[in-house]
Amino acid sequence: MTKGHGHSHGLQGNGTATGRHRRKLVWVVCITLAVVIVQAAGAFLSGSLALLADAGHMLSDAAGVFIALMAAWIATLPPTDKRTYGYQRAEVLAALLNAVVLVGIAVVIFTEAIRRLGQDPDIQTGTMLLAAVLGAVANLACLLILHGGHKESLNVRGAYLEVLGDLLGSIAVIAAGTVIAVTGYTQADTIASVLIAVLILPRAWSLLRDVLNVLLEATPKNVDVAQVREHIMSVDGVVDVHDIHIWTITSGVPVFSAHVVVEDHTLHAEGLDRILDRLSACLGSHFDTEHCTFQVEPVTHARHELPQHD
Repeated sequence: MTKGHGHSHGLQGNGTATGRHRRKLVWVVCITLAVVIVQAAGAFLSGSLALLADAGHMLSDAAGVFIALMAAWIATLPPTDKRTYGYQRAEVLAALLNAVVLVGIAVVIFTEAIRRLGQDPDIQTGTMLLAAVLGAVANLACLLILHGGHKESLNVRGAYLEVLGDLLGSIAVIAAGTVIAVTGYTQADTIASVLIAVLILPRAWSLLRDVLNVLLEATPKNVDVAQVREHIMSVDGVVDVHDIHIWTITSGVPVFSAHVVVEDHTLHAEGLDRILDRLSACLGSHFDTEHCTFQVEPVTHARHELPQHD
């Protein structure tokens, strides 16, 4: 009879990566919304499309971070019989929505910039530059707040990339305002708008790609399955390992499962618990997960699973 056993489980919702950085995200939302108000007012007063584009981009970023915060809260809800992993995937779905919104914003900005080509708008560069500089300072503050957390959570990473794009957008607006002030070339404002739209798309694609990898239950990027198999095979008594599955429930919550074939005499002499302890220790030495499941099979039982030939 096959001996199956789960070992080292830990799926507490409040342990998700986004949940650990919730306070940072709240600060970023507050700062970003304040800057959106300043830049929107500055765009209205100055007539700058680039500044309005940057304000719209920052508004979408604030909305995306707010969605991430709501998802992080939902992820803390306990598992149920119908949802055994709880709602931790809500964080990933929020990141997916964030990526889609970024693409939509980029398309709107690009379309409006193309429509404005050839026109000669009246732009008040003093107001434009003041609002852009305030935006750049706020973006720098947000980057410092999010630094470190962007390496652990998809949603924090999404927020970090968005703020970084906002900073580049603010720099583009500052450059455009300077050109207009010095040369009077107002098309610099339209060009800056197009640059902001172009800056958004690669970040949206990067976030979308990582979200799809989680949803498709791809092996985490930092995990070498062949190396994991080799480590397990090095455990005393193990003769084979198959059906290895490594995936991610949400950012910061990797999961592992495998069928491990063990020599009969080792299993009888040492017992299942000691073998599981060795397997868990081996796995933990090179793969950071609190949730791993091993189905331990004696050699005699594993042979029964081989296909029978006439």
